[in-house]
Amino acid sequence: MSQKPLHIVILAAGKGSRMRSDLPKVLHQVAGKSLLNHVIDSSLKLNPAKIHVVVGHGKDLVVDAFADHLSVERLSWVEQAQQLGTGHAVSQALPDIESNANVLILTADVPLIKTSTLSAMVDLMESCPLALLTAIVEDPFGLGRITRDDSNAVSGIVEQKDANAEQRTITEINSGIICAHRDQLERWLDLVGDNNAQNEFYLTDVVGLAYEAGNPIAAMHPDHNSEVNGINSRVQLAEVERLYQRGQAERLMNAGVTIIDPSRLDIRGDVEIGQDTIIDVNVVINGPTRIGSNVTIAPNCVISDSVIADNVTVHPNTVIENSDLGVGANVGPFARLRPGTTLGKNVKIGNFVETKNAQLDAGAKVNHLSYVGDASVGSNTNIGAGVITCNYDGANKHKTTIGKDVFVGSDSQLVAPVEIEDGATIGAGSTITAKVEANKLAISRGKQRQIDGWKRPTKAR
Repeated sequence: MSQKPLHIVILAAGKGSRMRSDLPKVLHQVAGKSLLNHVIDSSLKLNPAKIHVVVGHGKDLVVDAFADHLSVERLSWVEQAQQLGTGHAVSQALPDIESNANVLILTADVPLIKTSTLSAMVDLMESCPLALLTAIVEDPFGLGRITRDDSNAVSGIVEQKDANAEQRTITEINSGIICAHRDQLERWLDLVGDNNAQNEFYLTDVVGLAYEAGNPIAAMHPDHNSEVNGINSRVQLAEVERLYQRGQAERLMNAGVTIIDPSRLDIRGDVEIGQDTIIDVNVVINGPTRIGSNVTIAPNCVISDSVIADNVTVHPNTVIENSDLGVGANVGPFARLRPGTTLGKNVKIGNFVETKNAQLDAGAKVNHLSYVGDASVGSNTNIGAGVITCNYDGANKHKTTIGKDVFVGSDSQLVAPVEIEDGATIGAGSTITAKVEANKLAISRGKQRQIDGWKRPTKAR
């Protein structure tokens, strides 16, 4: 990496008309994160002195979207009030960049760009004042072409609308990513005019100007062309989403994870998964999430911001959010674990069970159709079907405390705040409003009666 200070300029001022959206293009998302956020996060790994984001259309929306970004203090927002071209956009940022810096120029719509590729580009600044990231593509339509002289040195970039028939046959294209010495970049930009098909000040014109002045120009390709896939439409957005997801799936499979169908897994955010874990189809995992080894995740599950230990089984159609699952836990199908759920070793959460802010110790079971919220449940306690911890009085939440080895019969209501001590039994159909002592049986239900001579109503004809 060059010893010169590095400043990064990200071009994010365009409207993105082909997106057909009121939302600025750079705020559309891939893998749950905006296009601009992807580029900023890749840029931050280069440890730049500053990142200058050139904004225009939807400026306030873009700036507000990053108000809580972890590195917001390293972002500088530069307004391009008039959309006069990419060269004009870069010139708006230069006054805030010291003269001895290297300037890496990126576009905000290439979310797959790798930090390693950008780092290699900056390294080229040791031997030349200008470096380009180019690619060889099968169909270059609509993209700027790289022109080369008889010695194969880069001599310029010509845009599609300005290219002649011969130039349009060139398959080496401009990615839009350029790195240059700041002082020379400013001199070249001062010479750029708008005599072209779009009457704009093209950043790409600095390449021809550098060549004419005899400056050496370096060019390199990314490891994969997908790194420079730009997004101008929702179709391209979807294509890049699948490329990103395929890359995430391959990363996990190379780490020993079995993914039944990589095209039907979505990873969003920071996700790590241990070896010999099996993930079935139509699973969405949002990070930060850590999943251990030998875990089985069945189809149609959504897991967000959670920690799942080894040997856990997650049955189909289960939703897990901000929860911590201990070794050997067994959850679902159709379970919902809401934020604050902590499951100990070998806890069983069955079908149509909902938990929230609940701690269940080792071996506890809630098998069917129950709600456990704002509660602590001791080890080896069994909560029957249809049990509800009544934690909300209409204004405030209250806690239910259940000891170990408790049995709560089906269709019972535990009205918080309430405590059930170790070894207690709750008879089915009870409403518990007071403390139940250890090893006692608590029953609260109406006396059963049988009425003689009762006749079932019949429907009037």
